[in-house]
Amino acid sequence: MRLWYARLFGATANQMLLVAVGWQMYDLTGSAWDLGLVGLYQFLPALLLTLVAGHVADRLHRGRIVAVCLVVQAVVALLLVAASQGWGAGWGSQAATPMVAPGAWVSREMLLALSVVLGAARAFQMPAQQALTPLLVPADMLPQALAFSSVGIQIAVIGGPALGGLIFIAGASAVYLTCTALFALGCFFMLRLGYRHATVPPQDVTLQTVFAGVTFICQRKALLGAVSLDLFAVLLGGATALLPMFAKDILHVGPLGLGLLRGAPAVGALLTSVVLSRWPLQRRVGRKLLLAVGIYGLAMVVFGGSSNMVLSLVALAVSGAADMVSVVIRQTLVQLETPDDMRGRVSAVNSVFIGASNQLGEFESGITAAWLGPIGSVVLGGVGTLMVALAWWRLFPTLAHRDRM
Repeated sequence: MRLWYARLFGATANQMLLVAVGWQMYDLTGSAWDLGLVGLYQFLPALLLTLVAGHVADRLHRGRIVAVCLVVQAVVALLLVAASQGWGAGWGSQAATPMVAPGAWVSREMLLALSVVLGAARAFQMPAQQALTPLLVPADMLPQALAFSSVGIQIAVIGGPALGGLIFIAGASAVYLTCTALFALGCFFMLRLGYRHATVPPQDVTLQTVFAGVTFICQRKALLGAVSLDLFAVLLGGATALLPMFAKDILHVGPLGLGLLRGAPAVGALLTSVVLSRWPLQRRVGRKLLLAVGIYGLAMVVFGGSSNMVLSLVALAVSGAADMVSVVIRQTLVQLETPDDMRGRVSAVNSVFIGASNQLGEFESGITAAWLGPIGSVVLGGVGTLMVALAWWRLFPTLAHRDRM
């Protein structure tokens, strides 16, 4: 349960931080391109550091790695408090906006620089965190454990954006202070996590050992199909980066509405994860995975074409439910087929696929929104996701016809 609590507090803080940074960036610049850059600047460190991070997770104490990453994110949140309040002799005062105090030195460049730091911290946190769960539960209970773990994450994803949007009414610094406290709580529980850390014999670091996770996945077509499906589906179909635009310019619901939009996918995901923790998927998991991705794409098409807040929330909730089915199947396949001494490196590769589908997807959304507008971007991405699901049925038959985990 300590791992569950640590992930709950850390994920809540991370979600609140993402809402605050996204809204503050759009408040400062009004640019869809800059919203996309926030995602890109978080993704690039993950891409560059992922193989090193996986190697570190297989050599060092995974719980301590996660704790350090939470501390780094807390420091970022504190810096944003100082910048938003104008404490110290900053990088040059900015004009006040509704979300920052007079004399604040928060800027577009600062938000992008701190996005790089957040991306680097997440690059080391994710593989170490993913590789912890199989050490704490029996293998035959792993699907239920992953689904139960997702319950906590989805509670965070629901509560974090909604709470962040509500607190944002008091200003950006109030959100960042709350994030700092939550990151500290997450670090506390992670440091108290007890598990048997297997000491790995000294081994020379070579290209072969660093790229072992990539080789492992590429040699197993079902795993390659599962992780690449998530990459391309969410890369095309994600709309997270554009939610500030939908909240402000299309649905006209403000910061609180933005928090509800950010939390809506997690509502569907939470309900689905509760069901899967009680009744885990047993048969035809490959078909269910591809069907879930297709439903996700269809839900994004509906969201993109909606100008009604209720319909938009329902569409996002359905997308979250479908994505949760995909997440549980993919993570279970990866963890069950990977030996413990390689889980860090394999989880790192899986993390970069997840990061690409999220952060790089935000950049793609920003680019297409700059060309086609937010509605055109989301609808086109949803159609692309449907096409990916159909293509993977033919390209990865071993995945499509996979019966059991």
